[in-house]
Amino acid sequence: MTHTVHTSWKGNMQFSAQVSGHSVAMDASPEFGGEDAGSRPKELLLAAIAGCSGMDVVELLRKMRVEIQKFDMEVSADVSDTHPKVYTHMHIIYNLTGKNIDTAKVQKAVDMSQEKYCGVSAMLRQAMKISYEIKIVDN
Repeated sequence: MTHTVHTSWKGNMQFSAQVSGHSVAMDASPEFGGEDAGSRPKELLLAAIAGCSGMDVVELLRKMRVEIQKFDMEVSADVSDTHPKVYTHMHIIYNLTGKNIDTAKVQKAVDMSQEKYCGVSAMLRQAMKISYEIKIVDN
């Protein structure tokens, strides 16, 4: 299997990528000559790991019959001081809300995503350390 993304320059610092039939706008901030008309390409890696792992966790929790009311993730990454400015460490916070959520099952689902299923995590882990934590709110 091969994945292909077509990306087109839209002028100035703007690009548009066709990803799975959806348009993703990318642009630089004004301080770097852009118009802030889209996401920063590097930050899309943060969204990619959250989406990948989040989908795993939702599916695994469904199979474990764990009901959640709300699920958010926050992903932060440290950026190197020198060029090329790369991420050196990524941290994911899994925030789940629900009634009587089984903490052990959530931990198992997150661990399985990070250690076995999420391809984005597996790729990025080769380039940097990835840490994560779970926060559960009983509602």
